Amino acid sequence: MADFIGAIKVTELPAGTKKAVTIAGKRIMIVNADGHYFALADACSHHGCPLSEEGTVEAGTITCNCHGSQFDLSTGDVLAPPATTPQPIYKVKVEGDTVLVAV
Repeated sequence: MADFIGAIKVTELPAGTKKAVTIAGKRIMIVNADGHYFALADACSHHGCPLSEEGTVEAGTITCNCHGSQFDLSTGDVLAPPATTPQPIYKVKVEGDTVLVAV
């Protein structure tokens, strides 16, 4: 079972924003989509572009602006090519003012 690790303060991630953090040696992007938090591997499964820098969040998805791959924030499923491999996701919970991610 994965341990939840404190990743970021809620105040550091306003609604509609995303940020990369490194947890247990893994670069993870955390997204605040209208108060719902998601965590995905920061490197796009298509060509490794950093989604935290090159991604656009909209309506429960993230689109990698490098080549247009689109992923579901909650499942990591590919919604639009050229990616064919789902984006790895991590469980998230909020305790107090901290966003925790299971790694």
